[in-house]
Amino acid sequence: MDWERATRIAHAIGSSRLQVVKMGLFHKAADYARIRVDWQLATAEERLVMDAARTRSHDAFIEACDMMARCMEDEQEDFSWRVDLGKDRKEIGDFACYLHLILGLVAR
Repeated sequence: MDWERATRIAHAIGSSRLQVVKMGLFHKAADYARIRVDWQLATAEERLVMDAARTRSHDAFIEACDMMARCMEDEQEDFSWRVDLGKDRKEIGDFACYLHLILGLVAR
């Protein structure tokens, strides 16, 4: 995942009229990105405690992406971003972090 790809996907999601689903996806991205930073700062012992929650949060973000794409399809919106995002868990996790960054910058 690079900045250009992340911003392209974020823009596609952001253009949707589906505010409730979109906000849910944004919240799941922020939740996962926070956990990922905490993971980076944690000791090995702390990581053992965090591991299951980190995986659940990652899964929840992936599910939110899938739901957003399904809802956009139902509303006949362009959901091709979901194919661009792909299936690789690490790439999707990276996208959550990029989305967190983008949301933070937009909030200035």
